[in-house]
Amino acid sequence: MSPEYLYNIRTVCYVFASVTFILGLKKMSHPATARSGNLLAAAGMLCAILATIFINVHRTETGGIPEYEEREPRGFIYALIFAAILIGTIIGWVTARRVKMTKMPELVSMFNGMGGACAALIGLMEFPHHHGLTGSLTAIVLGLIIGSVSFSGSIIAFLKLNGTMRKPFRLPSYNIINTVVMVIVFGLGAYMVFGDSQNGLIYVLFALALLYGVMFVLPIGGADMPVVISLLNSFTGLAAAFGGFLYDNKVMLTGGILVGSAGTLLTIVMCRAMNRPLSNVIFGAFGGSEATGAQESEHGTIKDVNVTDVAVLLNYSKKVVIVPGYGLAVAQAQHVIHELELLLEERGVEVAYAIHPVAGRMPGHMNVLLAESNVDYSKLQEMEDINPAFEQTDVVLVVGANDVVNPAAKTDPSSPIYGMPILEVDKAKNIIVNKRTMNAGYAGIENLLFYNEKTSMFFGDAKKVLTELYDELKDMS
Repeated sequence: MSPEYLYNIRTVCYVFASVTFILGLKKMSHPATARSGNLLAAAGMLCAILATIFINVHRTETGGIPEYEEREPRGFIYALIFAAILIGTIIGWVTARRVKMTKMPELVSMFNGMGGACAALIGLMEFPHHHGLTGSLTAIVLGLIIGSVSFSGSIIAFLKLNGTMRKPFRLPSYNIINTVVMVIVFGLGAYMVFGDSQNGLIYVLFALALLYGVMFVLPIGGADMPVVISLLNSFTGLAAAFGGFLYDNKVMLTGGILVGSAGTLLTIVMCRAMNRPLSNVIFGAFGGSEATGAQESEHGTIKDVNVTDVAVLLNYSKKVVIVPGYGLAVAQAQHVIHELELLLEERGVEVAYAIHPVAGRMPGHMNVLLAESNVDYSKLQEMEDINPAFEQTDVVLVVGANDVVNPAAKTDPSSPIYGMPILEVDKAKNIIVNKRTMNAGYAGIENLLFYNEKTSMFFGDAKKVLTELYDELKDMS
């Protein structure tokens, strides 16, 4: 085959891959089609990878006339490529198979960081070969900066999510320091593009960008990590898009644009769900205070109930709303909660699930968790739809949720979550809150719901106490 014909075949493969990315992303918007969408996008990516490896044709233009050159494959290079693919596939497969649902946000953060690292390495490798072209040099420098920030920032986010770096760290005038470092990074990048582009400066730029990524995420509290991960994900997509420009690789460009735009939109959606501007998330260090274990406070005292009390209350209810949270995921109690739901429906009780946009540790965390236990997707109701129904709800069963049901968001102007839309469970006739302890959530603030006169605390590991509750209900006639 002629080099031009091979080049066209590769272009068709790239178009096919791009289409599968878009269709796969669309199918991932619903749990029923998410798995097939993931496989479809993966098939497109495999096609693009194989086309890139085996169709090694370079296209240039001389006087507006395209010329195609087929480069000879080198066996040693192919061996290295496939060895790297094999190692990466094994590590990725094993890690994804073994990860618990509660650790999924950390896995997403780590994988995102690896994408940023790849973009940064592309910049380091290609910088010596830019040939003085301003366009190529701009793509290299921007890809390096953004990829490095995404990599180091994602690593810090990972450490914050797994509890290694739970407390935010702030220096005096931290925002000013961060701004100065950012200006230096982009100033040096501009100097390298339009001024002196000697090779040694690229490593200085790389180090400064890594430093800024650390400083960018370090002061942000754990409660805002889902927003930060989404924002860093958009950074990685943008860095990959610059790589697509650099290599004139359409599928890399498409993938980067999709990741970047999806991450940006998701960041905006989550900020709206918390009623906070992105600048407040980045500069506010929300979610950094210590959790409290007190059972009494200035807000009053709590009352707790046993499994029999809860079973009787649920058994004689007409409408029950379940509010899942991170505690449900930690206890891996999603299957038990589904069995409890089915048992209540057998007794004629109407059951629904209330899902807050930022419940759990990442967007969609609760949706995926409940889909894993085959909960009917139609029973998962968004915050805007379920809030008006709480007044007609006999019992709200809150399992492991915390900040997303805290009335302080509506009543306490001094609270850091004031103004954040919440699930208005305090309007229900009875409220049962299942938690292991009285410790605060990721925002690190006391939950006023626990002291509501309609609230009863149902202490214990979610899986254990829900199993006991199921057995108690089953024994009731």
